[in-house]
Amino acid sequence: MSGVVKSDIDQDKKIHLHELMPDHYPFYLDPMPNLYFTRDPAAVIGEGITINRMHEPARRRESIFMDYIVNHHPRFNKHEIPAYFKRDDLYSLEGGDELILSDEAVAIGVSARTSAQGIEKLAMELFARQKSIKKVVAVEIPKIRAFMHLDTVFTMIDHDKFTYHPAIEDRDGSMKIYILEQEENSDLLKITEKNSLKETLKEVLHLDELVLIPCGGGCPIASAREQWNDGSNTLAIAPGVVVTYDRNYVSNDILRQNGVEVIEILSSELSRGRGGPRCMSMPIIRENISQ
Repeated sequence: MSGVVKSDIDQDKKIHLHELMPDHYPFYLDPMPNLYFTRDPAAVIGEGITINRMHEPARRRESIFMDYIVNHHPRFNKHEIPAYFKRDDLYSLEGGDELILSDEAVAIGVSARTSAQGIEKLAMELFARQKSIKKVVAVEIPKIRAFMHLDTVFTMIDHDKFTYHPAIEDRDGSMKIYILEQEENSDLLKITEKNSLKETLKEVLHLDELVLIPCGGGCPIASAREQWNDGSNTLAIAPGVVVTYDRNYVSNDILRQNGVEVIEILSSELSRGRGGPRCMSMPIIRENISQ
């Protein structure tokens, strides 16, 4: 994780490694500083896992760790855990774009880091290899750094409450959303296009109503500022209980006004990495929670 520094290598071994790196470069093996965002290299879905192909070459080695743990650690290797996606797959997929909505639906962001082809491949694997997930909701978000993953602009925090950044919607409130399902008696995908985030969530979650809580309260200035500091990247540790950065005081106040318990953590250093509390977690097992 921390890399291999040249000064840590015995002199006799350096002779064989000398031509691999320029003299001024301090590392023989580069560190992986982004690995503290554990959400991205892998994600658990139902009884299986995705071992992800990271989009950026600088992060691509990170999923080696989870691949090795799942296949060799005694807590996991005896269970034959299905891998719905593998780190050497052709298309990119990252855990920050993978959100579990319910036992039968997942949302995946079509983002700068996760490709539409990767989502289609994952959907086909899910439908073919397990029985519970019936719908994959592909949500297209702007492909810019501030909206890196779906969970930087949208998270589920209760059975019927969600945080989101209003800037992911067009001026008329519409978005490009696609519901992927398996065609009956076929291996093909059925894709239905939608344009409303709220109505799509109500449909796949079988809800009559739900609450979308805007980052920064929807104020153009506050929402832009707090979105940059991951105001929408909330980590739900129970329905209606979330962990957030303390600096996003406007968003935190709005959450509390909507009946959400907010646990604030210090953020002066953590936020520098451009990721929030959800980015820094990777659930392995989730309890079933009734309504």
